[in-house]
Amino acid sequence: MRIIENIKNSPATRNVLMFLAILGPGIVTGSVDNDAGGITTYSVAGALYGYNLLWTLGPAFVALLVIQEMNLRMGVITGKGLADLIRENFGVKVTAFIFLGLIVADIGNTATEFAGVAGSMAIFGVSKYLSVPLTAAAVWVLATKGNYKIAERIFLFFSFCLLFYIISAVMAKPDWHEVGAAIIHPRAQFGGEYLSIVLGIIGTTIAPWMQFYMQSAVIEKGITIKDYKFALIDVVIGCTATIVVAFFIMIACAATLNKNGVVIKEASDAALALQPFAGVLASQVFAFGLFIASAFSATILPLATAFYVCEAFGFEAGIDKRVDEAPQFYWLFGSIIAVAVGIILWPNAPLIAITIWTQVINAMLLPVVLLSMIYMVNSPYVMGTYVNNKFQNFVGWATTIVLIALTGMMLLSPLWALLRKTFSF
Repeated sequence: MRIIENIKNSPATRNVLMFLAILGPGIVTGSVDNDAGGITTYSVAGALYGYNLLWTLGPAFVALLVIQEMNLRMGVITGKGLADLIRENFGVKVTAFIFLGLIVADIGNTATEFAGVAGSMAIFGVSKYLSVPLTAAAVWVLATKGNYKIAERIFLFFSFCLLFYIISAVMAKPDWHEVGAAIIHPRAQFGGEYLSIVLGIIGTTIAPWMQFYMQSAVIEKGITIKDYKFALIDVVIGCTATIVVAFFIMIACAATLNKNGVVIKEASDAALALQPFAGVLASQVFAFGLFIASAFSATILPLATAFYVCEAFGFEAGIDKRVDEAPQFYWLFGSIIAVAVGIILWPNAPLIAITIWTQVINAMLLPVVLLSMIYMVNSPYVMGTYVNNKFQNFVGWATTIVLIALTGMMLLSPLWALLRKTFSF
C-alpha cells in the first residue's frame, strides 16, 4: 500500500496526470489539419510527383511547430483568442476584411470535408444522399447536445484513427531507398502545377483557421502559464502526427499510383486506385481514414469559424453554451454546414476545383494572419516579457515571405509561359 501511495504522490505521476489533463488542443488541431482537403492534396502530390515532394514536409513541420507554439503562448499569456486580439490591435474594419476571406475559404473547406464523407462512404456502397445528411446531423447533435469535454474525447479518438494511414502505406510496399533519396536530394521544379501543389501542401499543413481554433481551444480549456510546458508537449505531438500522416499518405500514393501512371483528382479516387496494387484491405483502410478525417474536420472547421467570428465581434460562443445563450454562434455554425452540404448534394458541383483552390486560398490568406500574429507576439504591450526570440521570428518571417513568393510565382507562371511562347525565348 505504501508503494502505491508513493507512486501516486510522486512528481512523475503528478506530471503525467497534469499532461493528460492538458492534452487536447495541440493534438486535435494538428490532426484536423489532415482533413479531406489535406488528404486530397497529399494524394495528388504523391500520384503526380511520386516521392519528389516529400522534402516539403520537413520545412512545413518546423514552420507548423513554431507557429502553433506562438498561438499557444499568446493564448496562455493574454487569456484571449486570436480573433479578439486582432480586433483590439488592428480595428474592426481590418478584422472584417480578414474574416470575409476566411469565411469564404472555410465554407469551401467544409464542403470539401463533406465531399470526403461522400467519396469514402461510396467505396463502401453508401450513397452520398444518405451519408452526407446523416454525418451533418451527427455533427449538429455533437455540437448542440454535447459539451467540450465529451467533444474533445471524441476528437482525440478520431485523431488516433488517422494513424491507419501508416498501415495503408506499408501495404503499398514502397521502395524505402527511393524515399530516402527523395528526401536527401530533392528535385524542385518551377512549373505552375508543381508550385500550386507545393503551395497547396503548405496551405493545408498550416491553414489559417488552425491558428484561430488552437488559441480558442487553449482559452476554452483554461490553460495557464504554469501548464505551458505540458501544453507545449501536446503541440509537439500534434504537429508530429500531422506530418507523419501526410508523409505516409504521400508514400502510399507514390508507391502505387505514381509507379503505375494512375491519375487521380480526389482522395476517394486514391482509395479506389490503391486496390489493384495494394489489395482490397489497403483500399478500405485508406477510405476509412478519409471518412474519419472528413467527419472529424466537418465538425471542427465550422466550429472554428463560428468561434473566431463571434469572438471578434463580441458575441457569446462555445459548445458548452446552450443555443439560446449563443444564438449567433450556433446560427453561423449551422449555416456553414447547410451551405456546405448543399454544395455537395448539388448535381455536378465542381468538387475537385473547390478542394484544390480552397487549399490555395488558405495559403494566400495565411500571410495576412501570420503578419498579424508576428506583430502581436513581438509586442511587449500584448505579451509582456514573453515575446518571440530571434529563431521564432526568423521562422515566422521566412514562412510568410516564402508563401508570398510561391503565391506570386504560381499566379505569374501562366503569364510567363504565354510571354515565352509569344516571343520565343
